[in-house]
Amino acid sequence: MRRRGALWFWVFVGPFALGLGLFTYVPLLWSVALSFFDAHNTVTPTDFVGLDNYTAMLRDDAFVDSLRTFLVFTAFIVPVTYVFALSLALMVNRVRRARAFFRSVFFLPAACSYVVAALVWKMSVFNGVRFGLANTVLGWFGADPVAWLSTPDPPWYWLVLVSVRLWLQTGFYMILFLAGLQRIDPVLYEAAAVDGARPGWTVLRHITLPQLRATSVAVLLLLVINAFQAFDEFYNLLSDARGYPPYARPPLVYLYYTALGQGQNLGLGSAGAVILALVIAVVTVGQARWLRLGRTDAHG
Repeated sequence: MRRRGALWFWVFVGPFALGLGLFTYVPLLWSVALSFFDAHNTVTPTDFVGLDNYTAMLRDDAFVDSLRTFLVFTAFIVPVTYVFALSLALMVNRVRRARAFFRSVFFLPAACSYVVAALVWKMSVFNGVRFGLANTVLGWFGADPVAWLSTPDPPWYWLVLVSVRLWLQTGFYMILFLAGLQRIDPVLYEAAAVDGARPGWTVLRHITLPQLRATSVAVLLLLVINAFQAFDEFYNLLSDARGYPPYARPPLVYLYYTALGQGQNLGLGSAGAVILALVIAVVTVGQARWLRLGRTDAHG
């Protein structure tokens, strides 16, 4: 029976484990190896350069500027998504009828492709001509059309980038908050009402948010990681037939052009990818320690 159970285990898990190893871990390890070689137009280099690729990337102003771009994007998208997702979860949780309907409606954008959403935002909502939805609304108030994506000053493109990501991911994090809200014991709210606590901010601050601490930590960690990994909306919103503009260029877009552009410098691209992975790891670990992930209240 044990052998049969082990056989069926590998029947179901084996294909997934094989695909994960071949298409994830092997390329990942090979990318780390390439970062130590001079790999122009080849994935099997022979010229070992040590840490020269890392030094070149850290001295590249364009790469450092791309990291700053993502810090700005993270500073915008993380708190805004957190507040919107929590607000939607609180409202849906209070609904007594058709709760499943509203939950599905708000979650539906999460199933949409980032590429499709970016193209809709670019061609229909924030089109740079007067026929775009945003410019049409501005025209009702007598305002001139705005070139949302083609001018860096003022940087209206941040509104487009943040809004499309907000529309795509808020529903997913709302579901996480809903799961956390449904685990809160109603007795806590009843006891608070008996003690004279007013429903609203007082109950939210002293009962709901502390009970959602674990969920909040998970949501914030996922938001930061996803913000640093963003690529599709940046590339599809800002690139055109002339290429990608010099502003709002995130690390993944920069590495894409470095590794797969005209030069095809896979060594530099791999080194930049490793640096980006280390930045994500450091930020995630630092955030987890700051939020005291895994610690109980008894240990502070």
